[in-house]
Amino acid sequence: MGCSKWRVAFNFGHLKVQSKLSVFFTMIILFTYLFYCLNGFCDSLPRPVYDQQSHLHSKIILNDGQDAEPLGAFNASSVSVVRQHLSDLSSNDAPSNISIANTFGSKKFPQAIIIGVKKGGTRALLEFLRIHPDVRAVGAEPHFFDRFYEKGLEWYRNLMPRTLEGQITMEKTPSYFITKEAPRRVFSMSRHVKLIVVVRDPVTRAVSDYTQTLSKSPGLPSFQNLAFRNTTTGLIDTSWSAVRIGIYAKHLENWLRYFPASRFLFVSGERLVSDPAGEMGRVQDFLGIKRVVTDKHFYFNQTKGFPCLKKPEGSSRPRCLGKSKGRPHPRIPSEVLLRLRDFYRPFNLKFYQMTGHNFGWD
Repeated sequence: MGCSKWRVAFNFGHLKVQSKLSVFFTMIILFTYLFYCLNGFCDSLPRPVYDQQSHLHSKIILNDGQDAEPLGAFNASSVSVVRQHLSDLSSNDAPSNISIANTFGSKKFPQAIIIGVKKGGTRALLEFLRIHPDVRAVGAEPHFFDRFYEKGLEWYRNLMPRTLEGQITMEKTPSYFITKEAPRRVFSMSRHVKLIVVVRDPVTRAVSDYTQTLSKSPGLPSFQNLAFRNTTTGLIDTSWSAVRIGIYAKHLENWLRYFPASRFLFVSGERLVSDPAGEMGRVQDFLGIKRVVTDKHFYFNQTKGFPCLKKPEGSSRPRCLGKSKGRPHPRIPSEVLLRLRDFYRPFNLKFYQMTGHNFGWD
């Protein structure tokens, strides 16, 4: 009898110890979970597959406001809507903690690069292209092929956004066009990459370049003092980058050593302002994507002097380029501009011949 009582007491005590241990470990797990959630880690945990699908399905809305087909019956139009939705999520206006865009697709090397030129309209072109659901582009300029090449191709690829099948990965770095090593490096990555060059009247481009630098360095010498080696003889200083960039034919020769002319599209910076929809049609054709970006997306901003994107759905205001774009140019003496135009003329004519297109700068 005494032995039985001792056993009962022992078992009861053992159960109490187990119960306390269970509570202790449960509390540890709960506190750990709360700690991770308070630090924002819970948002990045993967959803169950069924939850991802139901969440995604709730986001897919057709143009008429009706729900799309169930995920099990996806068709081509549904995939296009998904692409548009993922593109919207990864835009600059999207919250940084949305993780759904990282759940789909894969990171690829760019199939198209905007390689130039500075102050030609490259930022406008990229922003116009980013409306397209089949285009995914890096927002900032990677500068991989001119500044960070030693970091390696894997580093470069990791900068790219994730894309679905049928989408194009793009980036833009205008300084590639004038970088001697860039053509060989780009070719080593892919000989099939498409190259877009936005060009503009080299005289106007040089003044725009100077205006940008002047806004950052108000004590800069005058435009004519920088443009001429000798103001008396009128000898142009081609070592000044604002002048050197505009010698397009020279830079293009370097690229044509590696890529055939068929891999290039030359976009007119002037037409991108006067007829953005028309020029965007050429770009979309070159990229092999449907003409989605049309005149319905643009309006002309009289204050800035260039086109802006109409108010996107769900946004309170239209999308225009930043304050750094469309600055008023300083007054440059007409004789200085005429001398510079004479300097560029033979280079322009050669560039027209190389590209098969007369840009009408002369």
